[in-house]
Amino acid sequence: MSGFAHQQPMTVLVVEDEPKIAQILVDFLSLEGFNTQVQYDGRDVIETIKTQSIDFVILDLMLPYKDGLTICREIRQFSMMPILMLTARVDEIDRLMGLELGADDYVCKPFSAREVVARVKTILRRVENTQGSQNEQIIRYKHIDLNIERFKCHVDKQEVELTPVEFRLLQTMLKRPGVVHSRDSLMQVCYVDDRIVSSRTIDSHVKNLRHKLAQVTKQKEVLHSIYGVGYKVE
Repeated sequence: MSGFAHQQPMTVLVVEDEPKIAQILVDFLSLEGFNTQVQYDGRDVIETIKTQSIDFVILDLMLPYKDGLTICREIRQFSMMPILMLTARVDEIDRLMGLELGADDYVCKPFSAREVVARVKTILRRVENTQGSQNEQIIRYKHIDLNIERFKCHVDKQEVELTPVEFRLLQTMLKRPGVVHSRDSLMQVCYVDDRIVSSRTIDSHVKNLRHKLAQVTKQKEVLHSIYGVGYKVE
């Protein structure tokens, strides 16, 4: 599989209750050199991930026995492996919920299998770029430490659990304290596929991030909003 520095093919777990859709995804992923496994309901997904070598999860939102959002939340309790959500729900709230629970991205049904595979490759490339940045393994700013390699955030030496989107937002702003980041530029950090996302989505992520940081420290808030422009770390 060109473009990735793995000697062995990566394994993608496809969790999709519609066999035809699952098979199409398997076919296209296989053509790109991925190994695949398929599960048609949510019952044993966590057990599979914990006991087998899974590198990536494609997770349908609506599943028998246990829904995708619940599974996503449970995965994030022990792993930061990449998760791509599939959803037939088009309202923004459900999409946002998936990302806030820790999904790296989502695709709406009906979708192109090529688009799904492209998203998988993009997310993996982004993860590898983050992990491979040897000169920026730890970012320290005042009372906040970000460990890029381990995907960990500590505030006043207390660990704070962040979603991938929240982590990337904080990482981007901590790298350049004092610089105002527009909502558009922050959207590009979170969504690398040039989709149209409302500014309210970024506002929601920043609000959640502020809340998490405030819960573990009494120090002054470091994330500041600049009216009509965006956000900065001060």
